[in-house]
Amino acid sequence: MTRTLNRENFGPVFDADHHYWESAEAFMRYRDPKYNDRGLRLVEHDGATRYFMGDKLWTMLPGPGDEHLRPVPGSMFDFFAGRDSQDAMRRAFTQKPADHPEYYDREKRVQSLDQQGVEACWMFPSHGVCIEGPLQIDPEASMNILTGFNKWIEEEWGFAYQNRIFSAPFLTLSDPEAAVAELEWALQKGARIVTMRHGPVFTRDGYRSPADPLFDPFWARLEESGITLALHAGQEEAYSGVADAVVKAWGLNVDLSRTFDPTNAPPPLGKNDYAPNFVSMLLKHRLVHDHAAAMISHGLFDRFPRLRVAFVEFGGTWVGPLLHSLQLAHGQYPGMFKTNPVDQFHRNCWVAPFVEDDVDDLARHIPAERILFGSDWPHGEGVAHPLDFFDNIKNFSDDAVRRIMRDNARELTYA
Repeated sequence: MTRTLNRENFGPVFDADHHYWESAEAFMRYRDPKYNDRGLRLVEHDGATRYFMGDKLWTMLPGPGDEHLRPVPGSMFDFFAGRDSQDAMRRAFTQKPADHPEYYDREKRVQSLDQQGVEACWMFPSHGVCIEGPLQIDPEASMNILTGFNKWIEEEWGFAYQNRIFSAPFLTLSDPEAAVAELEWALQKGARIVTMRHGPVFTRDGYRSPADPLFDPFWARLEESGITLALHAGQEEAYSGVADAVVKAWGLNVDLSRTFDPTNAPPPLGKNDYAPNFVSMLLKHRLVHDHAAAMISHGLFDRFPRLRVAFVEFGGTWVGPLLHSLQLAHGQYPGMFKTNPVDQFHRNCWVAPFVEDDVDDLARHIPAERILFGSDWPHGEGVAHPLDFFDNIKNFSDDAVRRIMRDNARELTYA
């Protein structure tokens, strides 16, 4: 194989994972005042504007992105690659918001894209991907807050700004009829991708699989529209019960509420509790693995074979074990799947590996046509510069590099 393409001669790339930092207005501007004391709130606390969930301080996030220090892009890379400690990660928050208007302003972000060599990007929330789970105790307030948040996204960033910044409205299936209405609104506003929380769907009648026929009107409209669902990682509180079961099964004397309740304070620097980290290690990538398994096992892609689902910022190490399990079950339990489940994944799913992942290994399980480049910029756990991702695909052919770095995301966005 003769490889000629590299970061110097490739040309502009299409980045499937960019982020803005939400300002103080993000969850408040279009919120119905009757919900001001419910769900996510902004409260002056210890001299700073902080997020509260109801009457509890939300310690998972410091507060609005334009009022608190931000992590330096790429500064947490070594921690997430397993080469540095959590203490070093926490010390990464040194950037002043005023010094980086490109994190908050779409005009400045376009200039930043030009400087980075990025022709276009998918744009996701930073804080918004974490809020729906803690709001599930109040579905009505959750729906109102997320609907208002989407209006803020459209106004501040646009869903297809200059055909370069494709921001994702955040949808929820908790109210099936409202989900269809919100999707219709997003389509009318020009959305090319949408995102939502991964994991079981909480409804007024209890938890449901995202592939439950209850949600078929939503999936039918999404398939008809031709746009892509880009699931993006967020808080994984959906498996708090699973974590509790692991604790009980292994006889661990530990309260995991700190791990899954964002209103509990994190441990101090240097405190490295064994038991929560043990549980976190066991459950890493479990929820996204099971979400994809549910979509396939519960027949979503058989009923809607033209759906396009991208998994963004979940990494790629869960894909191989999932496909192995699906293939085994397909052979062992005839009739469990209407069609080959591995073929369904290859047809309907795309994966953006972590910037620290072994992309060669992912390519053993899915073709290059299903791998997306995502830098996670400007987050600390991403790369310092989007084009640094070229270091991860040195063993790929020119055709595969074109696919990963540009063409796959183009097709999911424009086709």
